[in-house]
Amino acid sequence: MLKKIPLHTQIIIGLILGLVFGLVVIKTSLPNSFTLDYIKPIGTIFINSLKMIAVPLVLASLVVGVSNLGDISKLSRIGGKTIGTYLVTTVLAISIGLILVNVFKPGKSLPIETRENLMKLYEGDAGSRVGQAAELQEQSPLQPLVDIVPENVFLAASNNGAMLQVVFFAILIGIALLQIPKEKGTPVIAFFDGLNDVIIQIVNYIMLIAPYGVFALMASLIVEIAGENPDSAVELLLALLKYSAVVVGGLFTMILLVYPLILKAFTKVPYLDFFKAIRPAQLLAFSTSSSSATLPVTMKQVEEELGVSEEVSSFVLPLGATVNMDGTSLYQGVAAVFIAQALGMDLSLTQQLMIVLTATLASIGSAGVPGAGLIMLIIVLESIGVPAAGIALIIAPDRILDMFRTVVNVTGDATVCTIVASTEGELPDGLIRKSNPLTPNE
Repeated sequence: MLKKIPLHTQIIIGLILGLVFGLVVIKTSLPNSFTLDYIKPIGTIFINSLKMIAVPLVLASLVVGVSNLGDISKLSRIGGKTIGTYLVTTVLAISIGLILVNVFKPGKSLPIETRENLMKLYEGDAGSRVGQAAELQEQSPLQPLVDIVPENVFLAASNNGAMLQVVFFAILIGIALLQIPKEKGTPVIAFFDGLNDVIIQIVNYIMLIAPYGVFALMASLIVEIAGENPDSAVELLLALLKYSAVVVGGLFTMILLVYPLILKAFTKVPYLDFFKAIRPAQLLAFSTSSSSATLPVTMKQVEEELGVSEEVSSFVLPLGATVNMDGTSLYQGVAAVFIAQALGMDLSLTQQLMIVLTATLASIGSAGVPGAGLIMLIIVLESIGVPAAGIALIIAPDRILDMFRTVVNVTGDATVCTIVASTEGELPDGLIRKSNPLTPNE
């Protein structure tokens, strides 16, 4: 019976049931320990399963994608389009966030008492994030370039946080395969092509437990946010409702206005069809808060539902999951100005332009995992002279907002991938929907 229900519907049901279950637990006398000890592990297994295949998928798909391009000039052309479009969408996202936060001024309406309570409540967490950000700031300005080149590729492959190093190594292999004799390169390409197909099949297996994993993630998230004092947690969240509304409003502006306009300008794909095609990836991004964990599903949906060629998707999407963080960048812009407003600081136009620059650069180094945005936010705050401890003001709703901004990150990756495919003539005129037992035709 369950197989007859489309995957995205199963995931939505899992999300709703998890939310209801979590609310029932915090509103009744049921112990939190049951959810955290016996339900949360199911969600953890689901996320770990996706992360398990993220590195081999990026390695195999990029090697195949680059080597199939045929020549270096095509690689440089697609690479230039990809990086350029990612930068444009990132700058647009930050600008939208800054416009909204300056118009609605959510920080001005935060009561002093609430501000002090938040600072005390999250003082320890804020301090640890400040320490991590300080380590990043002490590094050389060229450290991001140094970090791209792995000193040990096997060590990089064992760390999902070093995905950019894996991307670099995979692109090098692909370029080398283009320049060695074809008879020697063909077996290597065939190996990685086979590995890529095997991993995609493993994705199919993992997605069988997606509804249950999403249920477990949502239920445990609600219980963890509430803690031992759900009423207090609700009060804090309500106090930050205006800030959260501005962030979510900006994120929805990207999904419902910016991306549709860009798609309309460069492709013939109707946005409603595009949205339906990537819906499973968006729902998974919402529940996992991880672009990297969602990458296998994003690639699968873009190729099978939109008809984007494998050589384009296998280059553009892994790169996007590593360097393109539109949702995170928008959030950083809103959060930085919100904190300054809450602390009674007025930011000049120059300081806000600095936010655009710093947040754009920070998004490139932001790992596609939950919580990475907070550390990068501290770097943004330091660049404009706002006390980094101010992140304590926005930690309370951050986990929920992280879910929304990851959806935007993934949607942005898929949008750019579709655009690049269209400009390269690698996109069919009509929408492709392949028969799939996990995502049956609607």
